[in-house]
This record gives sequence, C-alpha cells and structure tokens, in this order.
Amino acid sequence: MGAVPIFYMKKLNNWLRRIWYTNGTHSVLNPVIPMLRFLSFLYRSTVGLRNRLYDLGIIKQERLPCKVISIGNITVGGTGKTPMVIMLANFLKEKGYRPAVLSRGYGGKAKSPVNIVSDGAHTLMGHVEAGDEPVLIAKSTEGIPVLTGPKRTLTGRIAIENLGADILILDDAFQHRRIFRDVDIVLLNRGKPFGNGFLLPGGPLREPPEALKRADFIIWKDSSLDGRYPKFQEQGIDKFLPVLSGYLKPKAVVRGNAGEVVPVEYIKGKKICAFAGIGSPETLAETIESIGGVVVSSLPFPDHCRYTSTNISDIQKKASATGAEIIMTTEKDGIRLTDFPDFLKDIFVLRVEMEMLPSRDAFEEMMLEELKKA
Repeated sequence: MGAVPIFYMKKLNNWLRRIWYTNGTHSVLNPVIPMLRFLSFLYRSTVGLRNRLYDLGIIKQERLPCKVISIGNITVGGTGKTPMVIMLANFLKEKGYRPAVLSRGYGGKAKSPVNIVSDGAHTLMGHVEAGDEPVLIAKSTEGIPVLTGPKRTLTGRIAIENLGADILILDDAFQHRRIFRDVDIVLLNRGKPFGNGFLLPGGPLREPPEALKRADFIIWKDSSLDGRYPKFQEQGIDKFLPVLSGYLKPKAVVRGNAGEVVPVEYIKGKKICAFAGIGSPETLAETIESIGGVVVSSLPFPDHCRYTSTNISDIQKKASATGAEIIMTTEKDGIRLTDFPDFLKDIFVLRVEMEMLPSRDAFEEMMLEELKKA
C-alpha cells in the first residue's frame, strides 16, 4: 500500500471518526451525513433480518465437538479484544485446557482455507501472510495454536482434530454466529460505547445495542485504572449480565528489535512521539501519559496500516520537530515494522496486558463457572 493511499485512508478515517463520535450538530451543514444515515438504515435492516433468522433457527448454527468462547464487540475500532484473547488463552492453558485461537486474519494475504499461524510450538507465518493480530497472539501465547481462515467451522475442526484443541477462542466473532458458542464476551469502550448511535457507515456500530442480549459477559474497557462499575449491573437490555471493567495495563517498554525490556518507569518525564495504526490510536497517548510520559506529538494511522518508507520518514521528522526523546508505538504496530529494522531498533514498543476489575481472580472464577454450566 503506497503513501498516497495511506494518506487518504487517514483523512477518511479521521473524517468518519469525527462524525461517529460527535453529537451530530454539524449534520445539517454536511450533505453527506443524510446519505450515510440512509445507508445505516439499510444496513441495520439487513443485520436485523440476519439476526432474526438465527434467533428463529431458520439459519442453523454449527456445534463443534468442544467448548467455544467468542470475544468481540459491537463497534468498529479498538476495544482491547486482542489483549483479552491473549489473557484468556493463557489463563485457560494454566487451568489445564488445550485452547486454540481462531481469527479471520484481517489484513493478511494468505488465501488458503486454513492457515496455521502457530502450531503451539513455533510461529510459522509472518504478518504479511497472516495479519498482525494473529502473529501478535501467537508470539504472546506459548504452546497455544493460532489459526486463520475465512470459515471458522473449518479452522475449528482442524484445531480440534490435528492440533489437539479442546476449547476454541474466536477472536472478533460476536457477529460471526455460524458457530455455536458456549460463552460470548463483549467489550465496550467506557467513553462512548455506541458512538453517535448509528450503524455503519453513519456510525461505528456493527449491530444495535440490543444485540447485547446475546452476550454472557460485558466488559467495560477503560483507558486507565477506574473501577466505577460494580461486579454486576443491570444494563437496561432486559437481562442481568456479569459486568466487569478492564483496562490495558502497561507491562513493559521494549526496544523495537533487540528485545531489550525496561520497566515502564523508564519513560517517566521523557518527551515522546507516539504513533499507532490501531482501531483507537489515541489510546496509546492516553496510556503513555497515565504512566508519566510526556506526549509531545501523536500520529494516528489507519488500523492494520502497512507502513511505507515515507511514513517512517514523516514520523522521524515529526519527532525531531517536536523535540521528542523517544519514538514509541504499540506491540501490534511493532509486528508490522519488521520490514524496517533500522527504524525499529531506534524506537520503543509499549507492551500492555488486560487487567480486570474488580480483580482478575473474580473474572477467572466467573469464567470457569460459566464453562461448567455450558
């Protein structure tokens, strides 16, 4: 992907986010807004019909011969799904399960029906073929297979029959209803969980909020330690759900390509140029500031962006112009920067992990109880 397409993707992404996360007072002045909202109405009708067909059993779900957990959201953009998948996969392995992670492999070029990103012992594919998120999951989960493919019923059967999985974790699969799941976990951003309330493309919603009735757990994702929500809370969707908070806890700072790990305190008081090509790129700057870093510039890129030499040059110029002492990005972006080793060795990657409130123990206890009932 060249620099010009990335430039226009950034402009489009920023324009849409302004529309999605504002109160809409500018809509009268923008003739495109009514068109987007008309398309949202059509999309909502299609989504509603599809869900109704599943609810009535007219479209059948396929049951796989093991337990299945789905992790997803109802909006476009980042809600911490990947860190949640990593945390849950590692926890289940510690408890004696043999988990495998299934992903569509968004952004990857591999076109095979089944792509084994990791067999549990080795990472077998890179980000260009598999996509950045599956590779990050593979590198963060020792002994856990990771597979991608468009048909998760197929990748699921391969994980069970060939790789010994006895529990499947579906990454970003709340809308993927073809596979029956025993547990549905949905993550919502605390700030504006539903954006402007419209479905795509007029808003960020993939489904209307009432779809949360299908969830077994709701996790409110914060930008930092908060804990305002109690363990259980009625959500106003005709059902009580276990409700927890989670936030991305900074775990370590890693030098890009050397694997040198330093404590998060290393960046305290330092001037930092932050850049990220993730669903909610602004969260990187928020996290850096929560641990004492001073963000002097923040560059957003489109989610799953494939960086070019022009992008790298722009980041370096911005860092120099703003007097940054450190250039910093996310782990997911670090996966996509392996094609630029000279740049990677000069930057730092912020490693985070999902931390649960009121405690991880509370979440793990509820998850084990839910699996016993399934």
